[in-house]
Amino acid sequence: MNIRERMEGEKLPMKLLLLADPSEEIVKEYVGRGYCYLTEIQQEIVGVYVLLPTRPGTIELVNVAVSEELHGRGIGKELVTDAIGRAKSKGYKTIEVGTGNSGIGQLALYQKCGFRITGVDMDFFIKHYNEEIFENGIQCRDMIRMALDLT
Repeated sequence: MNIRERMEGEKLPMKLLLLADPSEEIVKEYVGRGYCYLTEIQQEIVGVYVLLPTRPGTIELVNVAVSEELHGRGIGKELVTDAIGRAKSKGYKTIEVGTGNSGIGQLALYQKCGFRITGVDMDFFIKHYNEEIFENGIQCRDMIRMALDLT
């Protein structure tokens, strides 16, 4: 498995990115402002994550996705771990992540990687997305905010 930064002009793996965020418009906007990393296995892109600088000393992990047929193999954890390492090597003091209240697996993954819950953006997904989102039989309404101190 190889994780590398997306090259300028390289086609976005939109199908993968949309697994983690259903709005193509929103995805294109933040990918354009951030760092996009691709995960390859035998030259096939099977994972992606995006780091987005937000404030001085802080970067946000805004999208983490792995091909559905490869779920449960630890690739997501490797991506999050890689993102933490890259954020630290770029000199950031804090890495943040936000995920939906219905993302039970994601909430567990981020906590296993050391993130702590710092807040809740009530009705975030109701206000910012045109269509209702359901995951694990739960309506995704609120953004659970988490952070990890890198110092």
